[in-house]
Amino acid sequence: MKIKIYSTSKHPLPQYATQQSAGLDLRANIDSSVTINPGERVLVPTGLHIQLPYGYEARIQPRSGLALKKGITCLNSPGCVDADYRGEIGIILINHGTEPFTVNDGERVAQMVISKYEQAEWNPVSSIEDLEATERGTQGFGHTGTE
Repeated sequence: MKIKIYSTSKHPLPQYATQQSAGLDLRANIDSSVTINPGERVLVPTGLHIQLPYGYEARIQPRSGLALKKGITCLNSPGCVDADYRGEIGIILINHGTEPFTVNDGERVAQMVISKYEQAEWNPVSSIEDLEATERGTQGFGHTGTE
């Protein structure tokens, strides 16, 4: 699939790290380093604007290495870039770690996964009994136990 991209970034276009990667690495496009203290959040610009085909979205997700090693993650994960959005893609990072973390220009801070979606059309029913019964039923969080 070809996707139009406009870049004001000083860095290469997003790339897949391996032949079977689902996520494209996104890099910080900043004039100077930004330090995120524990509990703080920042919006990190990428300099990227995209035009997705109708029926597709771009999901912005954390990088697992940053999350595990430093406690850095995307706050609204996954973030959703809609097909009709033309603004700059920004990454909302939060520091859940115990030490300040510095984001440097060009650093890989998140990944973007392109996904197909369908829009729902609601079919209202008059009661919960009109919904097909299942073994789970209305059981919610933790209903399957701990084992």
